[in-house]
Amino acid sequence: MKIWEKQIDNETSNIKGLLFKIAGDLFISNYRRQKKLANFKLRLVPSIENQSPEDNMQFKELVNKYDFALTKLPEKQRVVFLMSRMDNMKYHEIANAVGISVKAVEKRMKHALLYLKKELYY
Repeated sequence: MKIWEKQIDNETSNIKGLLFKIAGDLFISNYRRQKKLANFKLRLVPSIENQSPEDNMQFKELVNKYDFALTKLPEKQRVVFLMSRMDNMKYHEIANAVGISVKAVEKRMKHALLYLKKELYY
């Protein structure tokens, strides 16, 4: 797929080396992404001892507001938002799955994020 994306001529003499290079680059990129995600998740672990009852109550209220805001979100925007945030899909993957353009996915995500921001913080 990468060879086709880069429009590289298949008749190059060192196609095997090129394939190994592409595979190595993909592996390293995926490894770095996974490492960054793991480090991010480690920093997010909340400490239960440091939370007051007020913090717990505010968190529960925020979760309830989020769930309610998701139910009020238009269906098309909710599908794109959940595929992006919950399924960790990229915009082009969402576009292929839903059958729309990447620009349409971007637009729906923009509107979904604006709506959720308005509902949760104002």
